[in-house]
Amino acid sequence: QVQLVESGGGLVQAGGSLRLSCAASGRSFSTYIMGWFRQAPGNEREFVAAIRWSAGNTYYADSVKGRFTISRDNAKNTVYLQMDSLKPEDTAVYYCAADPLGGFRSPSVDKKYYAYWGQGTQVTVSS
Repeated sequence: QVQLVESGGGLVQAGGSLRLSCAASGRSFSTYIMGWFRQAPGNEREFVAAIRWSAGNTYYADSVKGRFTISRDNAKNTVYLQMDSLKPEDTAVYYCAADPLGGFRSPSVDKKYYAYWGQGTQVTVSS
């Protein structure tokens, strides 16, 4: 059974940084694409970033490009989201997600392709 557990959320001032972690367990993720999504109150869940676990290729939403960095640690089975230059509009619940068919397609911004989800971690950026 795949489990994804996020941590690292919190309250930070605008311009600050946070690093989110997603501990993945239950199977080998070498063929997966791992993604981060976020959902603000009243909004749809939106794509933030993704990484192909095997090759390490990364993909970003335009809104976070240049400010956020996704990475993974194979030894720890953990995916990270380093968030710098945070803005109040980055405030949301952040979710880690896994696409088990990542070896067969390009990373998608559509949440329907991600079969597994974590419980989410709250990020609040004050102005």
